[in-house]
Amino acid sequence: MQRRRFSGTLLAAAAVPWLLPHARAASQPLRIVVPFGPGGVADLTARSVATRMADATGQPVVIDNKPGAGGVVAATTVAQAAPDGLTLLLMSNASAVSEGLFKSLPYSATKDFAPVVLLGTFDLAVLVAHESPIRSMKELIAQAKAQPGKLNIGTIAIGSTQHLAAELLKTTLGIDVQVVPFNGSGAVLNALRGGQVDAAVEILAPVVAQISGKALRALAVMGDRPVPELPGVPTVADSDPAAKGYNVTSWNALAAPARTPPAVIARLNKDVNAALAAPDVKQRLASLGVQPHGGTPEQLAALLASEIQRWSSVIQRAGIPRQ
Repeated sequence: MQRRRFSGTLLAAAAVPWLLPHARAASQPLRIVVPFGPGGVADLTARSVATRMADATGQPVVIDNKPGAGGVVAATTVAQAAPDGLTLLLMSNASAVSEGLFKSLPYSATKDFAPVVLLGTFDLAVLVAHESPIRSMKELIAQAKAQPGKLNIGTIAIGSTQHLAAELLKTTLGIDVQVVPFNGSGAVLNALRGGQVDAAVEILAPVVAQISGKALRALAVMGDRPVPELPGVPTVADSDPAAKGYNVTSWNALAAPARTPPAVIARLNKDVNAALAAPDVKQRLASLGVQPHGGTPEQLAALLASEIQRWSSVIQRAGIPRQ
């Protein structure tokens, strides 16, 4: 009887390569499904971590880009994958937003995935054209209050982090401005520089060069602390007493299919945390404007739950129709 139980344990462990360190090099590759195309911040973050994990563990790690449908295609792929620790989803703000934006989804962000770890966060900023007469966030707020309904803030598509951050800004500050969605960041920035919109909300890292090149001016960053790349630029929270506590950053994380064994989640969490702590990964992420985080699966679960609640509330208050 003891021999049978021991054999069964070995067979169960062999079915999950992460539980057998000596079998890892010969096991199947680990796949990270990314709901964005190649070359963006999220994709490059995943690749930086994947490279370090592969080097450290000997386990091949591949990136599978599946953009489209607000991340639904990628998330469905992982939700339906075997819970063996070999298929992971790159989660983002969109994972939380989708719960409040779509009438129905083929999965639940909280029930069909097992959180692994938060990878990192990256900043958003409120921008104007460099020649704009608006010189500070305080001036933008004052002008919006003096001329209700006159100012326009450009963002990318409805339901994006940028769009919802702008909507949250409106309600937090109690200002009447028009949030104008465009079909991409390039269109937003062209409209901003061309004077079609007065300000814009955009991910910071891709526009730092345009800020330093005097094409754009950053009025404020939307997180809870200033960023080294923009000395002297305040946070939104520091710009007006009504904005106290305003804190919006974009984030990326890893999750596995639900029912993935806890021991597998623990092993993945350990390996990703080790990758995030590596100096070369830190340097690479810093160059992308990403602050590495790490942490526990429980911390990521709490973040996801709070983000779903926050963005669902923003969507409802803004009157955005469920899609």
